[in-house]
Amino acid sequence: MKIAIVIGSTRPNRKGEEVAQWVFQHAKKRSEAEFEIVDIKEFSLPLLDEPELPATGKYSKQHTKDWSAKINSFDAYIFVTPEYNHSTSGALKNAIDFLYNEWVNKSAGFVGYGAEGASRAIEHLRQIMATLQVADVRAQVSLSLQKDFENNKIKTSNHHEKSLNQLIDQLIAWGSALKTLHTK
Repeated sequence: MKIAIVIGSTRPNRKGEEVAQWVFQHAKKRSEAEFEIVDIKEFSLPLLDEPELPATGKYSKQHTKDWSAKINSFDAYIFVTPEYNHSTSGALKNAIDFLYNEWVNKSAGFVGYGAEGASRAIEHLRQIMATLQVADVRAQVSLSLQKDFENNKIKTSNHHEKSLNQLIDQLIAWGSALKTLHTK
């Protein structure tokens, strides 16, 4: 099973890279799946510039084809999302909206960071994933910018690691169950 850890921000000085690295360092200790960090910033996706609807799978732009191939190569996703104005980032929403079939019948978990732990951003992502026929797992990790970062560096606790383990356990279980439903 292959699981992407998707960095959901492109903003300069973002915390997403550090949070994704923390998730990756913890996850790679697991033997049930392979994990890879996927940074949406590296794909330079403009604001929805494809002439056809994503559900058609008819992509004309190379950046969309590259994004499609990358996302399609995974069985499940851990979205690392900031909370901007009580929601996820526009960049992550745009990246998700570029595709459709590549997401269907897979599973997703969420690690959020923000002033209040990004719970609203995660809830919005759950609604988006439901529309894409993605099974989201219940466990999540919520990091507070005030409590879980010190001198601009992440400082997680045993509680966070326990939550991340639960998230990964659930993601692997759902990802395994759904694997027969999606094709690469």
